[in-house]
Amino acid sequence: MKKLFLPLLLLVSTLTFAQESTSFHNETPDKRDITQNELSIGALNLVAFGALDLTYERIVNKNSSWAIETFIQALNKDRESVDDAFYKDFSLTGKYKYFFGDRYARGFYVHGFGMLSSGEYDSYVSDSSGYGSYEYQDYTDFALGFGLGGKFVSTGGFFLDLGAGIGRNLFTEKSPTIVGQFNVNVGFRF
Repeated sequence: MKKLFLPLLLLVSTLTFAQESTSFHNETPDKRDITQNELSIGALNLVAFGALDLTYERIVNKNSSWAIETFIQALNKDRESVDDAFYKDFSLTGKYKYFFGDRYARGFYVHGFGMLSSGEYDSYVSDSSGYGSYEYQDYTDFALGFGLGGKFVSTGGFFLDLGAGIGRNLFTEKSPTIVGQFNVNVGFRF
């Protein structure tokens, strides 16, 4: 009986410690690490320029996501003094983001984008005598570009996305040659 007591005691204590270690690993993950959809609004564009900038982003895996962004200039350019901030009145932008690091779709990233935009652009037109003037012309063009940024996500799913990008319009000379993006987006991951 004494010979069985010691091995039985060791077996029971081993099983007890094994039970505790398996329950420790069974914690639920944070919401930011399991959800795949995000909605955000461009706070900088809304407050500073009166532009509505909405973004939907879908997380593909822990290191990549794709997004669709809609930009609508809401201010009257004839009455406001921010007309040089954006030549575009409307744009639709598709983005692919690649995140670096081990965290789930957050932290430092690089992105590529394609932007379809339309608006009014002033171009210099000269006559045969060499004199010229600026004329406003409506345009629609498509740009390709790239950028970088950082996304900071709380455990509950709220986030701040800071990013910048630069691209080039491809098809017409009636549009701005270079397009820029500066994003300060706040949103929610669900």
